Amino acid sequence: MTALASTAKAPRRKLPKIRTANGKLINKIAIGLFLAVNFFWLGVPFIMALIWSLVDPEHPWSYPDVLPPVMSFGRWTDMWENSGLVEALTNSYSIAPAVALLTVLLALPTAYALGRKDFPGKKVAEVVTLLPLVMPGMIIGVFFSSMLINLNLSNAYLGIVIGHTVLALPYAIRILSASFKSVPQDLIEASRDLGGSPWTTFKHAYLPMLKPGLLASLIFCLVISIEEFNIAFVLGSPDYVTVPTILYSYLGYSFIRPNAAVVSLILVIPNVILMLIIERLLKGNYLADSTGKA
Repeated sequence: MTALASTAKAPRRKLPKIRTANGKLINKIAIGLFLAVNFFWLGVPFIMALIWSLVDPEHPWSYPDVLPPVMSFGRWTDMWENSGLVEALTNSYSIAPAVALLTVLLALPTAYALGRKDFPGKKVAEVVTLLPLVMPGMIIGVFFSSMLINLNLSNAYLGIVIGHTVLALPYAIRILSASFKSVPQDLIEASRDLGGSPWTTFKHAYLPMLKPGLLASLIFCLVISIEEFNIAFVLGSPDYVTVPTILYSYLGYSFIRPNAAVVSLILVIPNVILMLIIERLLKGNYLADSTGKA
């Protein structure tokens, strides 16, 4: 028995990792395929949009020219001065912060319940919160248009904010509920044992752990609102335009590829930066950092 006990307590030796020539070759092929797919999926469209946006208005680009004969920022200047782009940017970036703040405030109680409470029907509630994700945006836009007419609300800004909030709520709830789950119960109980009020407990136990999730939710809601087209088109056009509605107008009957390229870059580049910030916020072991176990 002693021999068995000593054998059981003996530390296990880690087996060395065996790397073969075939394994290295497979890794190289996988990385190469990953880079190639992403280049053709993301890189080529971005490069083509950049080239089309630099086509000089006085010198069209057509077959058989491989590259535009003349490249300039004339199209950017013309779009900025002679189109509704400035108004659309103002509208989009005034709607998005309101949507982000409203969505996070509305999502907090539900996220807390899903993340910290056990109650009958919890799994059903989690599924119900995801229903807006499976509803087509145009149907939601038509529904809200009918609802606003019945309520005698003709304010396009308010209608778009409400519609975008409904679309963004599932994302905010999922992110924040995961953040609430990551808060150690020991911290909460320690705060309460020391006589902390509910606000003190939230401030010192919950908030440090919730900061990444809160920031990620705000930025994610910003991106969703800025990119959303259906609700903004149904409730706002033609008087209240946003960047996506301007973009789709250039991709519709009046198809103007250089103008569409300019608007698409203005729409995509800030959102890519915001998504990189989200990835940075959600990356890393925030739980370990907060408890000193990193």
